[in-house]
Amino acid sequence: MNDIQSAYIHIPFCRQICHYCDFVKFFYNEQSATAYLEALIQEINVSLPGTNHKMKTIYIGGGTPTALNMEQLKSLLRFLNKKFDITGCDEFSIEVNPGDIDEEKTRLLKDYGINRISFGVQVMDDVMLEKLGRVHRVKDVYDTVHLLKKHHFSNISLDLIYALPHQSVEQFRTSLQDALSFGLPHYSTYALQIEPKTVFYQKHKKGELHRPAEEDEVAMYEILQSTMKSRGIKQYEISNFAVPGYESKHNLTYWSNNYYYGFGAGAHGYLPGERITNIRPLPAYVKQALENGRPVLHIDEISTKERIEEEMFLGLRKIKGIDKVHFQNRFGFKVKELFEKEIDELIQTGLLKENETTIKLTDRGLLLGNRVFEKFLLDKNYKQLVKTAKP
Repeated sequence: MNDIQSAYIHIPFCRQICHYCDFVKFFYNEQSATAYLEALIQEINVSLPGTNHKMKTIYIGGGTPTALNMEQLKSLLRFLNKKFDITGCDEFSIEVNPGDIDEEKTRLLKDYGINRISFGVQVMDDVMLEKLGRVHRVKDVYDTVHLLKKHHFSNISLDLIYALPHQSVEQFRTSLQDALSFGLPHYSTYALQIEPKTVFYQKHKKGELHRPAEEDEVAMYEILQSTMKSRGIKQYEISNFAVPGYESKHNLTYWSNNYYYGFGAGAHGYLPGERITNIRPLPAYVKQALENGRPVLHIDEISTKERIEEEMFLGLRKIKGIDKVHFQNRFGFKVKELFEKEIDELIQTGLLKENETTIKLTDRGLLLGNRVFEKFLLDKNYKQLVKTAKP
């Protein structure tokens, strides 16, 4: 599987569970985390025997990876440095929360080749942070940015959430401006989604969660776009903005519909012809991984139909859109041979635009992306043409 050059590694532990989060996560416990790391290492070793595997991107996410104690984090990073060719890795990322790393952990990340930090800030407002169930406060954000810069981390991405409960347009504007004051090269900014099995979902069902009006959410997104543009931070995906050259290479693997490994509890991997979903519950994951290194919940075969749909959904998330030549090279026919009617209709309604080489979302299309994506769902009677597509 030499064409798989990205790996996602999930560390599911948190010191606090946020009210909006639906990722696989558990309260940190030292004993549980030690057992988990042993199981994780076993899973990776079974999937990838040997050492020094070449990867373009590695992403350690969570949960909160830096919730691990010093020895656990060192053990994980030491293993990954043996398993993968870190010196040849373009982007080696880890997620960090404000206030959860100190001088010692920061030096450790640097010493073991981490070259990109994904920084979960969410909002620059202490009252809202408390309502989100976050442990950190705004002061911790300033302290952690200072610490990272002191240790010469230059590739730092800051995450923000908008359309928060009771958040006004002006409050978002202020939060965004405060976040931009750090002068970081990358910002990921998402509208709040109410996900099942979260505290916010329960409040929403009871009618106790006050969301901003839809027009306010739209106004926040437009402020986001215009403010980033004025700072020279270019939008390259619906929710992501970067100084040129600092786009997330790992996330572009997802949006380009390319293959990647997924290791850890609840992780997803995308391999040729199949999508692998790992077991979520912690004890079951650990037991299965230690027994045979294959803690798999299920494997879904990916049909050509699904590959085409995902190519459209994911590709249109990128500001540069769908490359027509790339699509034809990948599937063996032109995109408009399959979707001409849908594309023309979306152009007519002002949601898509097209030139000789690309098809992409308009500014209005960026606001209404889901309305666009649903047009590219293929029914069971999709054209015979697809059956001749490249595997």
